[in-house]
Amino acid sequence: MIEFAEWLPDQPPIASGTITATNVIPAAKGYRSMPSFVEYSNAADSTIKGIFAAKDDAGNANLFVGDGGKLYKHNSGTNNLDDISKAGSPAYDLVSDERWRFIQFGNFVIASGGVGEELQVFQLGTSSNFSNLGGSPPKADFITTVRDFIWVANLDSGTGRIPFRVQWSGFNAVDSWTAGTDQSDFQDLPDAGNITGLVGGEYCTILTERAIFRATYSGLPLVWQFDKVEAQKGCAFKHSVCNIGNLVFYLSDDGFYAFNGERSTPIGTEKVNDFFLSDFDSNYDDRLSASVDPNREIAMWSYTSTQSSSGQPDKILVYNYVLNKWSLLEIQADLLSPFFASGYTTDNLNQINTLVDNINTNVDSRLFKGGQYVFGGAFGQKIFAFTGSPLSGTIETAEATLNLGKHTLVTKVFPYYEGGTVNLQIGTRNNQSVDATFTASVAPNNDGFAPFRSQGRYHRAKFLISGAWSNALGIDYEGTPVGGR
Repeated sequence: MIEFAEWLPDQPPIASGTITATNVIPAAKGYRSMPSFVEYSNAADSTIKGIFAAKDDAGNANLFVGDGGKLYKHNSGTNNLDDISKAGSPAYDLVSDERWRFIQFGNFVIASGGVGEELQVFQLGTSSNFSNLGGSPPKADFITTVRDFIWVANLDSGTGRIPFRVQWSGFNAVDSWTAGTDQSDFQDLPDAGNITGLVGGEYCTILTERAIFRATYSGLPLVWQFDKVEAQKGCAFKHSVCNIGNLVFYLSDDGFYAFNGERSTPIGTEKVNDFFLSDFDSNYDDRLSASVDPNREIAMWSYTSTQSSSGQPDKILVYNYVLNKWSLLEIQADLLSPFFASGYTTDNLNQINTLVDNINTNVDSRLFKGGQYVFGGAFGQKIFAFTGSPLSGTIETAEATLNLGKHTLVTKVFPYYEGGTVNLQIGTRNNQSVDATFTASVAPNNDGFAPFRSQGRYHRAKFLISGAWSNALGIDYEGTPVGGR
């Protein structure tokens, strides 16, 4: 078996590696299937700009959503997004590239909606609507939790945007924001450009346009120690940041990197950087979205390609951070996000006929189990989830000469896969100055091979798999040298 190799679109077709790996995800051996992106909720009023799931002390899942003008809570009984926006005015009005970002701090869910919006708070088990967070916190693009503090960044404290400032709450106090009180304070980082990302945990990772800082708790009197740990590289796109624990992925102006708290490591160089930067329509960089699916051990970036006719994101770049391998999904997704399923019963399933009729998934799916982890996101005004039937995948092998210096007549191709249905095409060319010409699609016969009569000096195979498949592993050729002396 010729095992399907790593997808390397930055390399020429004759080099080792796979030319195409579309609608599949990388595996240790070949590629695995990816579930389709299916509807999960009814519609919000406008394009969704944030999703967050939280569990209260009783373990109940609460799913929150925000669009440009409202905050919602998913109602599993009706499948509606119930408006739980703050009372009174001014109404929310997220503009341009602003997003809703959420954290959970104890039983409080706190949301930032950009420098035009007051920080919002919802107390699980108590609140019926969001309200302005007390203590006069700043308005902010970014929010995270670091130890026992709430941190915000790229903010407006009432005198205008300060894109290079971070600020933190008092110790274990969501509504304490007066500098010098309860260890609350702020810090400016004016020499590295705008802040483009904020990641919490035991320490705070602060990504800027030209550098990365780490803030470590030191206690009074300084409270936090700030170190510029990455001075040569920064995050160029503020919606490109995602993380798994302390490992932070981001997009710089020259490609993708992983930051481990001490240094950045290139993860896309000579692999996908050239492909992505030529395929990415940077006019729509405000529509980027990034998230991590820890169950599948992949980071994902949704983006608008140069082939998009509407400016909407139409592709997702996938990175398996354990295997250091990539693939591509051709899926429209405005937002990527993990969440917990709200849960359904047989009683309330009858109330959500649209979901049941349209959803392409089994009734025992995670979608219908309350509190179960689900990876998904949003497209347009609805929540979506990667829980449908497997996407139809395409894998195109690297090009090879099957007999050095000779043409080869390929007569049989044996596919190796698990589940689903496979069709195969053979691409040939006689020299590398012309494009490959592909045969018609051929299905394997009862003997397990697809018959061909395809002659050329260079051969590649296109592997098309659909249906209920799980793994695509590789192929074998059978051919005869021709034209030699």
